[in-house]
Amino acid sequence: MVPVTIHLALREAVAALSSEKIVATGRITAAGLVRDFAISSPRLAVAALNPHAGEDGALGREEIEVIAPAVSLLRGAGIAAEGPLPADTLFHPAARQRYDAVLCMYHDQALIPLKTIDFAGGVNVTLGLPFVRTSPDHGTALDIASTGKADPTSLIAALKLAGEMASRRGAQVQVENS
Repeated sequence: MVPVTIHLALREAVAALSSEKIVATGRITAAGLVRDFAISSPRLAVAALNPHAGEDGALGREEIEVIAPAVSLLRGAGIAAEGPLPADTLFHPAARQRYDAVLCMYHDQALIPLKTIDFAGGVNVTLGLPFVRTSPDHGTALDIASTGKADPTSLIAALKLAGEMASRRGAQVQVENS
């Protein structure tokens, strides 16, 4: 799950949404899946903003005016992208088999399903950086720091994933330098 806009009030996230941001996020995501996860032909699902993918404009025009044009641009760039798709149907197990990542239009559209699927083991990855960056997805939990209540599962998962990503990047550098 990759949010196109992050840490904004919902009203601000909708206002900040643009085809350009969706395309940039899709390009970064596809490249990151290739480089850091060894997925040679990434498949992206692109979530709709409005319920039922806007119902042909009856529930909003963002799908028609912003999201669908971005999906077309991603496809034109050779990225396998599908959407806009209703967000309420993207995260069940059978749906998740059809794609490698979902571009979500705002923070909670991405993070609610992730935390529902695996709160304790979720990992946040920042794609597109020249270095590997992972962290526990649930945040720092400062309210329970040094109480003995914290679950280290997500931290351990983040460290393991960072190691795997670094190994893949190291192997790529070796191939490039051969």
